[in-house]
Amino acid sequence: MANDLSTPLTGRRRQKQERTGKFHFPLARLLFILIFLVIGGVALRLVLVDDPDGGRPSQEVAITSTRDGNTIANTVATGPATITADPHQFPADGSIVSVPLPGSMPTPGESPDRFGILPDLSEETAHGAIPRMSGTGLTPFIAYRRDASAAVGSGRPMVAIVVTGLGINEQGSLDAIDQLPDEVSLAFAPYGRSLENTVAAARTAGHEVMLEVPLEPFDYPQNDPGPHTILTGESPRDNLEKLFWLMARFGGYFGVINNMGARFTASATDMAPILEELGARGLGYLDDGSSNRSVAAQMAGANRVPFARATQVIDANPARASILSALASLEAQAMETGSAIGIVSALPISVQAVAEWARELDAKGIALVPASALMK
Repeated sequence: MANDLSTPLTGRRRQKQERTGKFHFPLARLLFILIFLVIGGVALRLVLVDDPDGGRPSQEVAITSTRDGNTIANTVATGPATITADPHQFPADGSIVSVPLPGSMPTPGESPDRFGILPDLSEETAHGAIPRMSGTGLTPFIAYRRDASAAVGSGRPMVAIVVTGLGINEQGSLDAIDQLPDEVSLAFAPYGRSLENTVAAARTAGHEVMLEVPLEPFDYPQNDPGPHTILTGESPRDNLEKLFWLMARFGGYFGVINNMGARFTASATDMAPILEELGARGLGYLDDGSSNRSVAAQMAGANRVPFARATQVIDANPARASILSALASLEAQAMETGSAIGIVSALPISVQAVAEWARELDAKGIALVPASALMK
């Protein structure tokens, strides 16, 4: 034991290896030597070999300069330059002519589609195509209204009739289209099954058309104008989404008319975003005259929306005698003030009475005009 304690450590390892028969290989030393050799080899290569790319693969290719291909850039780089703008786009008087960006919309002057819709005046949304103002400033109000310049220029008193509630009963709507004079404006509800075809038939026959927009009445929901009614107290975004859904039901209309909406049209806060959107899209707005509290006139004026307010509901009492009496009252108002707008439903008795009345109107010195002709 004493000899083992006095023996050096290296000697002890050797004696232990002799007793056990095992030999420990100096692995750590060999790894250190290997690392040293690798580092030394890299250092010698950097010193002795002239290769700035460090052995990375490379290939030489010819580069053709385009410096001299841009004459405007070369002129500016070498001295003062004068660049002349297109006089058609930037007139000398400082005004700017609106020019559509390439590819942003169809070329102006394109033919209407099979429903009579101009591609320039249509915008695709998640709900379908809705009207918009074209890049050249053409509005749906101008493009889709019926021309009445001759009647307006005649100086005679003018009367406009708007038939509402069309589109839900397809056959009834087609009958009204056939019976009524072309000057009568037709308003379609957004809930019919074949609205595009019915509206196209109306426009082909010469009628201008409007979209009925359901707005909240005072007794809602007991009195409900229909799905997607635009309501007071909802966010502008939610109401505009409803408006876009309604606007996408069909195309070719020059403006909208409210369906009910006494509560909604009395709220400037709620009406403002709707009228602002109509103005931005170039559409007109006709107030049906059912509420004296409506702020539509002020909102339309602030947003440059072509506007008019109907002066009388013709078939509040849907009896022939009452309808003819109301039409006579409308004539008297036109004679007194120069113009008047009447609203009538699409009931067969109302349509027939208006058609017969209109035949005698010219002989009375009164011009029957589309509603758009009386919208300021």
